[in-house]
Amino acid sequence: MTAPATSDAELAPAPAAGADGGPRGTGSTATRALGAVVLAGAAALAGLGLFGTPEDVVQGALVRLLYIHPQAATTAYIGCFLTTVGSGVYLWRRSVWWDLVALASAEIGALFTALALITGSLWGRPAWGTYWVWDARLTSTAMLMLLLLGYLALRKLPGDTDVRARQAAVLGLLLLPNVILVRQSVVWWRTLHQLPTLDVTGTNISGLQLFTMMLGFAVFAVLFVWLLMHRFRVAWLERQRDEVLVDEAIRARVAEGSGR
Repeated sequence: MTAPATSDAELAPAPAAGADGGPRGTGSTATRALGAVVLAGAAALAGLGLFGTPEDVVQGALVRLLYIHPQAATTAYIGCFLTTVGSGVYLWRRSVWWDLVALASAEIGALFTALALITGSLWGRPAWGTYWVWDARLTSTAMLMLLLLGYLALRKLPGDTDVRARQAAVLGLLLLPNVILVRQSVVWWRTLHQLPTLDVTGTNISGLQLFTMMLGFAVFAVLFVWLLMHRFRVAWLERQRDEVLVDEAIRARVAEGSGR
């Protein structure tokens, strides 16, 4: 199914587009500009996080994970949300564009979920005395990681591309409910994990710490968009390659049959 022109334009600028509306490469003026913003933002975040903000009275230098861990988790949630939306639209309208958005978002979501688990474990070791405990937040996050890996594994199974996409899309629908479970776990159950630092009732930090934390969210958001654009274009090119290989195989079989 051909992707809508307006949707393609968002991730594949016209100069890089092929005759079928898909990109011929993964780079563009937009991605280079976003990449520069990510590098500048990451440098500023590292400077403020490591040297500009003070250590915590209780946690010491460990508090600097505040500028990475929540941001990684939130970015993972965004990736899962887009995967669920893309999966739903694909099942509804068989939109290849949305299927590839779902795939790209799932891969990025898995990356940031892993980052959230790793940074959370590093934070938990001195805070709780162990890298891992089976409480509601950590367990539900581990379930989310398994769902993402299962989704990606289904996309790699041998067989028809559309069949794999449909099977993975069904699993993709489960990601958003699991994200809600992860997000609300510290509210619904008693856990070792602290309540959200930022919530609707206010915030527990202020000043330069709050600014650095919000800068981290902005940098991670731009990084997500940059990764999504590149991964979407790679997925589009991979699908074009697979379709060409299938067409060539069909023509070869027809030619063999005609020669008998």
